[in-house]
Amino acid sequence: MKFPDDFVNKIICGDSLSVMKSMPDCSVDLIVTSPPYNLKNSSGNGMSVNTKSGKWAGNSLQNGYSHYSDNIPADEYANWQYECLCEMYRLLKEDGAIFYNHKWRVQNGIIQDRKDIIRDMPVRQIIIWKRKGGINFNPGYYLPTYEVIYLIPKPNFKLVPRANSYGDVWEFTQELKNDHPAPFPVALIERIISSTYATTVLDPFSGSGTTAITAMALNRNYIGIELSPEYCQKSELRIERNKVQSEVLKSKTAKLFEMSL
Repeated sequence: MKFPDDFVNKIICGDSLSVMKSMPDCSVDLIVTSPPYNLKNSSGNGMSVNTKSGKWAGNSLQNGYSHYSDNIPADEYANWQYECLCEMYRLLKEDGAIFYNHKWRVQNGIIQDRKDIIRDMPVRQIIIWKRKGGINFNPGYYLPTYEVIYLIPKPNFKLVPRANSYGDVWEFTQELKNDHPAPFPVALIERIISSTYATTVLDPFSGSGTTAITAMALNRNYIGIELSPEYCQKSELRIERNKVQSEVLKSKTAKLFEMSL
């Protein structure tokens, strides 16, 4: 594959680490991503037991991801994610940043604040994503209702004017009209991308393509990497649907403008 022709404004079906390693240094402006959380490998009992009845019976997160088990030994998972972060950081331009969404979890009775993954990454800020609801089958602690977003910038990263007035606690409801097990909210990604000067946005765990369609709506380029052929296909259909909707909207706006003259 040749950069940028085979990467920019494309959903690439493949392993995120392998694809990123084929990309040149300093090739993207912004990375917005939420990897699989390894929920099936959890001594906190958060997702290790499938409920057969009740509110969460048949929930898509319990069923897991297509083409990925989400059940890797904890040390292997942490090493994999850290290696992914190192590749992401290599790909950033000197004024770029990673927004890395993850979840603090209880493992063996002790909370993990993801230092097992983040390690020596230059985290500038931790943003709290307050969402509504969740799943918890453990009677030993309260239902978690937030996730974290690590802002990991290169030295020259800055927000656009006035974007720094947002607080560091963001309240966004999960996406409900999406059959991916763990979709990112469009509004959350829109806030991140619109707060930056980014031209090209990468999501190495692109899932159903939410980062891509949000980047498109904000007139930015996107690169999506996704392991599952099923979700790659769904992403492409979603992107095409949004292109059509965008063209229709542009046409209506143009007609309204002509009528106003």
